[in-house]
Amino acid sequence: MLNEFLQTPIEFLKGVGPQRALLLKKEAGIYTFDDLLNYFPFRYVDRSQYHSISELPTLDGPAQLKGMIIHVSERQVGKQTRLIAKFQDRTGIIELVWFQGGKWIKPLLKLNTEFQVYGKAKLFGSSFNIPHPEIIEFEKVKSEKGLQAVYSSTEKLSMNGLSSKGICKITAQLIDHLKGKIDETLPYSMVNELRLISREAALTQIHCPTDEIRAMSARIRLKFEELFFLQLEMLMRKQISIRKTGGHVFPEVGSAFTDFYENHLPFNLTGAQKRVLKEIRKDFMTGHHMNRLLQGDVGSGKTLVALLTMLMGIGNGFQGALMAPTEILATQHFVTLAEMLKEMDIKLELLTGSVGKKDRKRIHEGLESGEVHILVGTHALLEDVVKFKNLGIVVIDEQHRFGVAQRARMWKKNTIPPHVLVMTATPIPRTLAMTFYGDLDVSVIDELPPGRKAITTSHKFEANRLAVFGFMKSEIAKGRQIYVVYPLIKESETLDYNNLMDGYEAISRYFPLPDYRVSIVHGQMKAADKEFEMQRFVKGETQIMVATTVIEVGVNVPNASVMIIESSERFGLSQLHQLRGRVGRGAEQSYCVLMTGIKLSKESKKRLETMVRTNDGFEIAEVDLELRGPGDIMGTQQSGELDLKIADLAKDGQIVVLARDNARKILGEDPLLENPNHSIIREKLRKIMMSKPNWGSIS
Repeated sequence: MLNEFLQTPIEFLKGVGPQRALLLKKEAGIYTFDDLLNYFPFRYVDRSQYHSISELPTLDGPAQLKGMIIHVSERQVGKQTRLIAKFQDRTGIIELVWFQGGKWIKPLLKLNTEFQVYGKAKLFGSSFNIPHPEIIEFEKVKSEKGLQAVYSSTEKLSMNGLSSKGICKITAQLIDHLKGKIDETLPYSMVNELRLISREAALTQIHCPTDEIRAMSARIRLKFEELFFLQLEMLMRKQISIRKTGGHVFPEVGSAFTDFYENHLPFNLTGAQKRVLKEIRKDFMTGHHMNRLLQGDVGSGKTLVALLTMLMGIGNGFQGALMAPTEILATQHFVTLAEMLKEMDIKLELLTGSVGKKDRKRIHEGLESGEVHILVGTHALLEDVVKFKNLGIVVIDEQHRFGVAQRARMWKKNTIPPHVLVMTATPIPRTLAMTFYGDLDVSVIDELPPGRKAITTSHKFEANRLAVFGFMKSEIAKGRQIYVVYPLIKESETLDYNNLMDGYEAISRYFPLPDYRVSIVHGQMKAADKEFEMQRFVKGETQIMVATTVIEVGVNVPNASVMIIESSERFGLSQLHQLRGRVGRGAEQSYCVLMTGIKLSKESKKRLETMVRTNDGFEIAEVDLELRGPGDIMGTQQSGELDLKIADLAKDGQIVVLARDNARKILGEDPLLENPNHSIIREKLRKIMMSKPNWGSIS
């Protein structure tokens, strides 16, 4: 059986053996033949092509040369002996340099003998050389046609004959063993319709390509397959969840919703908010458990949608809960909701770690009796002692800060799990939303409330410091308030960045008492001190808030019109956008100033240019994905769950969409994959699901 053959330990492949097998396991995670088959090259080189020495300065990657060794010498640099060979072709001379292993290489370097040399030229001082090239006498060169795969290797692997070329050699042997034995994993109708090459051709061509077109076809086929089964698994998970998990039916919007909508709505809903509420209303009528992700940019009105959603539950005899990751954010939500509901007979409570024993007991009793309609809080809501009379809807804000297990604990707060609405103010690119949250329905608020002005963003260097201080004074003179955010709390010994305490002292000198008052907030302060300083700023008692990123979420001060972000090159795009969203919440024009040093990396420049150019969170998220990759954006836990071998979510958006559309089409036609034409998919998916700890078989 092919599957059993592919599970053969890697040491049994010719040319590997026990010693190399240990290194392959440790250095590359290759344990079996199957692991090697799925250890894909990251690029290719054309070893049938030769370049000249004169071309080297214009080339980005490695080059292959043909010429003669005309001189060999050794040079002592400290305790190290370098081997240097002068290599000449008809266009010039270049030095070949070996920092290690010179005593084995030197005997091979025959003068006035033609050699083939392969390596990457690097600028050293004012001239180029090629460090540690591959070198072989030209008469011993075998005719090489087409492309050669380049694999990730390590120094230990290379020293034991498993450089990229060595891995290429053992992989080619495995491919030879498998000729005619590799099974198809996609229906032939799909392969033909999408004009994909077969799985066998794809695995052969990805490792041993005959030309660039076939190598590209192989990558497309394997990327599609990987993403297709990932999407199919996500959709099947969602399908099984819907079948197995019933949900409360809310047959009407209810009087609480109607009263608030008609009499207390703070501003007219945007078209996007209305669309999302219709999607949620539809979920409440199905009899299935709602599991919906609500994406919306900073200030787009997600909290109002969350309140209206909970009011639907209350109007149908249920309670609602809103859970936030920090006490600051939970308190902010409580204050906002309390203000909106102040003229209605809706009982609202706040439960956090700071709530005293007496108040906690009162809240617990109110929840169990049904007197409390909405509970807002932090992780404290997850405690077993927190029991509801009839919890029907749970809203989770900044959901990426809660683990799956934590969210699941909220489901157990009622016999039938409550509906769940998870919210994020971090826009997620479409490809990531489909991939990481494939088991959730996704709603998007892509409009800002009317009257909001776009925030003006500028990039300033340290040399502009006095001008920035002058601008701050002019805004304060208009009655506005200002945030100044720093990335560090204590001075770094290795990085030359302004830290929060130095910045606070400098600002206090330039904005002295009694004309100005400055607050300071950072993560090392006691909760009570932090809250005291926050409230001073919220009440307008201080004009400037100097803080770390603790104010990234949870502070809503409409009068704050300026956000100064110090050492902004140290922040990711998503965080910069979140921080900028702290201003622009009132009717006045707001500003964001990105302060940096002079030296900026290419990536930092791209981030800053993007921030200055656009306020669109979804466009910013796409650039962030391009720069950082999915793992950094979503967090290592989710990234590890995907374990993608060849697809790249930052670059393969079109293939993700194609895979998703085809997975949906197949499950739409054949939800249980019972059609004989889908038996190939069913078997492959069954193996995937059986390998996952929380999965059973497809029923």
